[in-house]
Amino acid sequence: MDGDRMFGLALALAEAKSRQDVPAAMRVLHPEMVLEAPAFGSVSRGTDENERALAGFFAMFPDYDVRLEGHAANGETLVCWGTVRMTLTGEFFGMAPNGRRAELPVFISFTFKDDLIASELFFFDLAALCSQSGVSTDTALAYLG
Repeated sequence: MDGDRMFGLALALAEAKSRQDVPAAMRVLHPEMVLEAPAFGSVSRGTDENERALAGFFAMFPDYDVRLEGHAANGETLVCWGTVRMTLTGEFFGMAPNGRRAELPVFISFTFKDDLIASELFFFDLAALCSQSGVSTDTALAYLG
């Protein structure tokens, strides 16, 4: 797939997620989509799991906003980097966050199938999120453990 097309799909996904628009996000995802977030130890496969994962993520981070600042592609894989801003709300592994908006660097790797995003591997620093949100990294890691 052409690198510009891959980046266009990634941008469309980023924009939909920044609006917390699950239906728009799902339109650019392949039905067999695999979404991995190693910081949370989570993997979502297929349409139903990804819809639930996105809805849950947006409930936890209702002001989620990601900006892709750069990218590189090799015809099969696209990698993007940028900044994510989000406020942790509610309970996080049994802890109450401070309500401050976190700002973190992010790295995302995408693959594609049938002119749609087939996988997303979403990397960010859990310790930085916890620190900025006023929750214990040790408690979060023990919960994820």
